[in-house]
Amino acid sequence: MSTTTSPAPSISPGRRIWLRFCADRAGYWSLWLFSLLFVLSLGAELISNDRPLMARYQGKLIFPIVQDYSDKSFGGDFDSPADYLDPFIQAQLRKDGNWVLYPPNRYGYNTLNYFAKQPNPAAPSSENWLGTDDRGRDVFARLLYGFRVSVLFGMALTFIGVVLGVAAGAVQGYFAGRTDLFTQRLLEIWGSMPELYLLIIFSSIFQPSLGLLLVLLSLFGWMSLSDYVRADFLRNRNLEYIQAARAMGLPDRLIIWRHVLPNSMTTVVTFLPFRMSAAILALTSLDFLGLGVPPSTPSLGELLAQGKNNLDAWWIALSTFVVLTVTLLLLTNIGNALRNALDVRRKA
Repeated sequence: MSTTTSPAPSISPGRRIWLRFCADRAGYWSLWLFSLLFVLSLGAELISNDRPLMARYQGKLIFPIVQDYSDKSFGGDFDSPADYLDPFIQAQLRKDGNWVLYPPNRYGYNTLNYFAKQPNPAAPSSENWLGTDDRGRDVFARLLYGFRVSVLFGMALTFIGVVLGVAAGAVQGYFAGRTDLFTQRLLEIWGSMPELYLLIIFSSIFQPSLGLLLVLLSLFGWMSLSDYVRADFLRNRNLEYIQAARAMGLPDRLIIWRHVLPNSMTTVVTFLPFRMSAAILALTSLDFLGLGVPPSTPSLGELLAQGKNNLDAWWIALSTFVVLTVTLLLLTNIGNALRNALDVRRKA
């Protein structure tokens, strides 16, 4: 009696890519670690804040983290917002029947402790885990919030760059001919503009902000991706299935969207982590030069500049350098793993 063996279940292309990605242990664990750090930074207010998360005061449950309370609310003499680092306020919250729940780190990114016992910048201690900067602000809080700002800025700049780069590259590569030639000449002219000089000029005219910086960097950050997308479209436009789609009368927009673009996404996906690294490094560099965000905004570049100006306060530059290096290393590992995972010559 003959026996038949059932064929092995087929693996979908997406599953193969994921298995190849997981095979790269450095990229796999970098993805998890970067995701964990980013999620924690999104909840920075719950980790590092100068306000209690919640408290019970005189029989009432209050939530200072989401509601403002004046100094008078806790028996003080002023109508100004309560300073929860004030020993008097702390004593009031510790009286019989009262209790208070603080975040792990009791400082916000702009908190000034007027009751500090050490001059600024202060070395790391149990009060300030990574010390304080030259203005007395907690370095750990500045790093936590600055990491969030950098990653969100990198994501926004990457998203805009991908949209513009894919659109420009798709038009050039698919239509080719005169359209490609004319667009290439325009891009050469646009790319020859001095980006740094424009940043300096606009920074002197307008008030520095993340929005202004995002707009200026977005004007130039998409051109490198458009070249790769253009090359993929030039190669794919002449394949047989594209010619068959044209023969069936499908409009160009549907051919681009449904057929050419999905088969040209390998370059785009591989580009993402490296583009994020470049965006974070660009923001850090501009902040270091004083051309980035306002001084009150938490920034890795601003902390590096403080470390340069305060070499005796080694903890400022060292902690910032570690955070920046780890962030860029994680993104680089993720990018390398993605590149290998999308290589069809590799086995799952």
